[in-house]
Amino acid sequence: MIKVTLVGRGNVSKHLIRAFSNTEEAGVIEILPSRSDALSEALNDTLNTAKGKGRILQPDIYIIAVSDDAISSVSKQFKNSNKLIVHTSGSVAMNVLPNSARSGVFYPLQTFSKDREVDFENIPLCVEAKNLEDLVLLKKLAKAISKSVYEISSEQRKSLHLAAVFVNNFTNHLYHIGNEICRKNKLPFDILKPLILETASKVNTLPPIEAQTGPAKRNDEETIEKQLDQLQNREQREVYQILTNSIKASYGKKL
Repeated sequence: MIKVTLVGRGNVSKHLIRAFSNTEEAGVIEILPSRSDALSEALNDTLNTAKGKGRILQPDIYIIAVSDDAISSVSKQFKNSNKLIVHTSGSVAMNVLPNSARSGVFYPLQTFSKDREVDFENIPLCVEAKNLEDLVLLKKLAKAISKSVYEISSEQRKSLHLAAVFVNNFTNHLYHIGNEICRKNKLPFDILKPLILETASKVNTLPPIEAQTGPAKRNDEETIEKQLDQLQNREQREVYQILTNSIKASYGKKL
């Protein structure tokens, strides 16, 4: 069994705990705090115990599951470790980890919410490691919980994370705008959900460029102007105009 110690107690960590609990090939043996002083104390306790004050399981991998801006400071606590140290970020390069350490990345490409369970088996896991032996170990760990494992470089992962911001974060914000428009006009947001699901489902069989519909693709200026007039919120008007122009450009329409 691959023994894992998680650093951090946020959403990603909690979901990884659930995922590893469903396999016999890997398991979480310890969860450490991410705050520097508490982490340092916990690591010292582990080191002292290992030196003879008792017997504990030593991990094969430390997974640092903390916010992007905390990875560098948290990882410094492991600069003298001989274990594999990885982080779970999509936008942070592997070289932010201590140069002296065995290092890698274990990035689950998914959005995680606190109380919503996800099926890790269908979540793409992107792995990277400094050396081949550790890459093999990371792939084995990833395959224990997911059917989709990809070896991806830091540069590729940075671009993948950018693409994910567009298809996930920005799309969800558009749902929020749609919900606000419905709410102000006393309409149920639920009425839009079948449309949302069908639009998302299309990309399973069609490239997004072929799935596009709507007034911008048709270059329907009359409808576009009417809808812009409907929008009283300046920021919503700007979002509508920017996306309309982008769609027009994608289909060779005159801006």
